[in-house]
Amino acid sequence: MGEQKPTPGGADDKPQETRADGPPADAGKTTPAAPARTDAGKNDRAGKSRDAGKNGRAGKGNEAGRNGRAGRSRDAGKNGKVGAGDRAVAAADATGDADGDEADHATAANGRSKTNSDRDEGKPASTTDDESKPAGDRDKSKADGTDGDRDESTADGTDGGRDKSTAEGTDDEQPADPWTAFGPAPEPVLGRARRAVRAVGRFLAHEWTLAAVAALAVAAAMTWPTLRYPRYTLPQDYWDPSLQAWQMAWSGHILRTDPAMLWHSNTFFPENWSFAFSDTLLGYAPAGLIGVGPEHAVLRYNIMFVLAHALAAFGAYALARQLGAGRIGGAVAGASFAYAPWLLAQAGHLHIISNGGIPLALAMLARGHGWSLRYGYRPRRRHAGWALAGWLVATWQLSLGFGIGLPFVYLLAGVGLVAVVVWFVRRRSVKRPFGRRLLLADLAGGLVFAAVGVLLAIPFFTVAEAHPNAARSLAEVQLYSPPASGFFTAPAESRVWGELHEGARAVLPWSPEMTLLPGFALYALAAGGLFFSVWRVRHRLFLLAGVLVTMALAMGTRFFDGRFTYVPLFDYLPGWNGLRTPGRTMLWTTLLLGLLAAGAVTAFCARVRELAAERVPPWPGPWLRLATLLPLLLVLVEGLNVTPHPVVPQQPAVMRTVDGPMLVLPSSPNLDQPVMLWSTDRFQPMVNGGSGFTPDSQARTRDATVSFPDYASIDYLRRIGVKTVVVLPEQLGGTPWEGMLDRPVDGLGVTREQVDGSVVYRL
Repeated sequence: MGEQKPTPGGADDKPQETRADGPPADAGKTTPAAPARTDAGKNDRAGKSRDAGKNGRAGKGNEAGRNGRAGRSRDAGKNGKVGAGDRAVAAADATGDADGDEADHATAANGRSKTNSDRDEGKPASTTDDESKPAGDRDKSKADGTDGDRDESTADGTDGGRDKSTAEGTDDEQPADPWTAFGPAPEPVLGRARRAVRAVGRFLAHEWTLAAVAALAVAAAMTWPTLRYPRYTLPQDYWDPSLQAWQMAWSGHILRTDPAMLWHSNTFFPENWSFAFSDTLLGYAPAGLIGVGPEHAVLRYNIMFVLAHALAAFGAYALARQLGAGRIGGAVAGASFAYAPWLLAQAGHLHIISNGGIPLALAMLARGHGWSLRYGYRPRRRHAGWALAGWLVATWQLSLGFGIGLPFVYLLAGVGLVAVVVWFVRRRSVKRPFGRRLLLADLAGGLVFAAVGVLLAIPFFTVAEAHPNAARSLAEVQLYSPPASGFFTAPAESRVWGELHEGARAVLPWSPEMTLLPGFALYALAAGGLFFSVWRVRHRLFLLAGVLVTMALAMGTRFFDGRFTYVPLFDYLPGWNGLRTPGRTMLWTTLLLGLLAAGAVTAFCARVRELAAERVPPWPGPWLRLATLLPLLLVLVEGLNVTPHPVVPQQPAVMRTVDGPMLVLPSSPNLDQPVMLWSTDRFQPMVNGGSGFTPDSQARTRDATVSFPDYASIDYLRRIGVKTVVVLPEQLGGTPWEGMLDRPVDGLGVTREQVDGSVVYRL
């Protein structure tokens, strides 16, 4: 219907529609000078459709009540001002409109019933939306120049947006709308303290917070009794753990005092670069800044030992979740990676246990690149910050040592090469397939990773050049290469399989590095994951291929003499000839088996949820869901340990007072490792030291001092700069130095004194 021209009274409404039940009650009283008070006129302002008027609720005998609550129709919500009595109602309805569910709020505010006009017309509470129309479709401005969205001035000159006063009084005296109580309450404005509490609550209830707390709790339980006497005992033995406790203490001490001397430690005097004689655990240096002395060093080691297990479980969980596994599937992957039975034999090697940065870095890199195994590449989920964080975590993992860090380096190099090829192929078909920010993050993170790797490698290459006996040979690799039976043999530290596999271990040449069982439950779950899984078939085959390849590498020269697997890597990859224990490649086998198992468990959990939802009555549902925890329980049970925790030999009091350079006798690779730990009070320069190889200078010193004290041995020690010799009488039995305390020192120019059970020779 065409638009009417403005009347002299200023009304520019479109012609009124005729109601289905008859004409408006006051339609016959309309005059050109003043528009009649029809229903539409009472219920809405000029220029709006009758729908807004129909949507209103009848008030209490005044136009403010008939005008309807703002927000019941979006048209009505746009109509300028409302009466004073309706402002609270309009505010309440605006809150409801913000939720985007207008019909529900209108029903609640109207006492869950329609108004009379709604029933008559049979229309919904909102039928139009002026704001969505083009500007030309909106009501035109009035002839007097006022806003077309506002009501015309009434005959008495008052604002058309405000309802006329009733006979009883003005707007301020109107009674409150009784239906306001049924409207939604306005959202309270929270103070800073309440906002902080709410944010903390959301953080504590987040999946990753719960996963981290669970990983810590399980680590404390699965490594028990490590934390029972953390100042006095060490897991498995007190040889290599003492060395690694000293390493953390040295890195913290030297960074606090003289960082330039980091690689020239107080041990293996007078050798330089002695800190690079074995993996350094340099990434734990911040922990080494806290505390001084052997007790603090042992406490620090035990804490990091537990935290390393927790990080391994958390990292594998994060990787499985990022790839698309469910929560329980991710938990199975995390538990199997951190508590595989074969790792119990490595309890004395913290640099092997500290592997959690590998899956965590891979999870962050995958998340940063918007990629998952289950859902593929999703560009909208790319995040440069996560990619950069992944590179930094990978850098930290590398700083813990090259024993497991070197294969990780080559893996990332291979992945980076594939990414470059993909970028080169897709650069024309897809503009910036990786995104500019993501590409910059990868470049920056990759450069940091490479730079740190090179800086860490320089001391080790220097040591290899200065000490040819530090290099590994294929004969040594063959000595540590396990047979295929090692994949089904558990170490003695396994509570479940240790005694049962005693005969199988007896036939292994070096059982501590050849018992490689990742868990029979893990084998079964991974095998099931080949046939029943959330992963695609091709991904299952890729994971299976990775399992087989890493197993072949773990066998070293036992797999067709290693001609097609380990030997080419040993000959051609820089640094690979420094790895003498191929069995530690089992770390990657365990991770891949865990991912296969996670796919199977995730599919199993999904099926259980479907069955529980279909059962009538539903009471078996919780029991069925509880069954999904059975795979996790089986994996954890196989990881239970009987690892011994011997008491660390007490530090001799003389070690807290004597100066260096010094030599402690008797000396051997194993005996020297606790001596290194005892030096963490003062870090005196000392000939003693234990590592993966024995420097020629140290071997000569041991040979020269077998006859100590005599002229030749004393002259040799003076020439290399040793000023003090400390003898531990209780350790002399059965060593080449057993009778040395019975030899006289007259005429040798040395003094001998006894200090708290130790004998000190001052040269």
